[in-house]
Amino acid sequence: MATRQSSSGVSGGSSRRRFLRQSAGALTGWALLRAVPVGVFAGGSHTLRVGLVGCGGRGSGAVAQALSTNGPTELWAVADFFPERGRSLVERLQPRFGRQIRVTPDRVFGGLQGYRQLMDCLEPGDVVLLATPPAFRPIHFEYAVRRGLHVFMEKSFAVDVPGIRRVLRSGEEAQRRGLKVATGLMSRHYLPLEQALEEVHRGALGDLITVYAYRMHGPVGIGPRPEGMSELAWQIAHYSGFTWLNGSFFVDWLIHNIDVGCWAKGGQPVAVQGMGGRQVRREPDQLYDHYMAEYTFADGTRMIVQGRHMARCWDFFGVVLHGTRGCAVLGEGQPHPMLFRGHEPRADQLLWRYRGEPCDPYQREMDLFFEAIRGDRPWNEVERSAASNLTAIMGRMACESGRRITREEALASNRELAPGLEDLRDDGPPPVKADAKGRYPIAMPGETEVL
Repeated sequence: MATRQSSSGVSGGSSRRRFLRQSAGALTGWALLRAVPVGVFAGGSHTLRVGLVGCGGRGSGAVAQALSTNGPTELWAVADFFPERGRSLVERLQPRFGRQIRVTPDRVFGGLQGYRQLMDCLEPGDVVLLATPPAFRPIHFEYAVRRGLHVFMEKSFAVDVPGIRRVLRSGEEAQRRGLKVATGLMSRHYLPLEQALEEVHRGALGDLITVYAYRMHGPVGIGPRPEGMSELAWQIAHYSGFTWLNGSFFVDWLIHNIDVGCWAKGGQPVAVQGMGGRQVRREPDQLYDHYMAEYTFADGTRMIVQGRHMARCWDFFGVVLHGTRGCAVLGEGQPHPMLFRGHEPRADQLLWRYRGEPCDPYQREMDLFFEAIRGDRPWNEVERSAASNLTAIMGRMACESGRRITREEALASNRELAPGLEDLRDDGPPPVKADAKGRYPIAMPGETEVL
């Protein structure tokens, strides 16, 4: 299959070049490691060895999908901050995949440095799947590229702008070395959505005027800290509740439909303003429970993004498009995308629906990635994915600060959510701590600095 071209990058022209120059220091370590051959790839019949970093729900799914691709594959090693998760996953995979599971007890790694031990036991041209909390993604991706590994990395790809820079630089190095990189924005590989947006881009709805992206559902859960568990371990186990780990509910949970909205528009927005807060949530974490952000594209059209996780409220998960002649309901959360005449999505106004074979976007994105590795075809989704990740980060900045944030301002940001993350120790304190009353710092619009 032909390689999909990246739709749009972080920015155009000189601003993007300035953005990348700011991150030049992120690659100073490349020369410290043994050079890995450029263009390492495996032929169609070669057994691809796989390592998994992050053995939670998404990592478990990703590795099963990798082992289900065409051609011989084997799971060689696993790593997770909690090594018992790795051991448990190997036991669950064994009955289904049998001899494809080659993990021995000495290749189950734990702790914050487990990713290095795992990648060090792989060879150039092997595959690593990155599925830890997003805060660690830039660090892990950079090391994987240094080691000459093909990479699948789950969203999100960074929690702040310095992390985005680091991911982009590693993506460029991967491209230079001929390494394949797939990213976990699986909606891009969902055939019904691909075909729906082809219709939109051919003008089925007329000129696209407004995009609405939603993720509205019940509360994000968080459990009490068990006796004997460290504060750092507890935060990592419940990473969705801590901004330094997941970048916020807005970034990590809305990124799919933000990406779909930008895909529909064919570009990234130039500015955003928004609001958010913590109205009903009482759990001890940093989560806002509602967000609304209004993005502006270069042509003046808008994308409205709403996120809420509250009980007993209206729920909706998807993207709604409005054009001059019609509307569409699609995106993540909408397995049956549909286009309609006019602006009411009524059955009697149906214009288009998918009529092809069923499609599993998670499996298809992995199939395409492994096909590219085996056929040595270009495959690098970093720039497009980082662009949408930056758009999500801009939205969080606007909602948490109450400011209007331009893309240029965001691109210039050097603010890190967890400075010194690479020096974090397994037995050390987390970057964010509760006060004497057990309350964690919460962003306050009008007060919080985000740039």
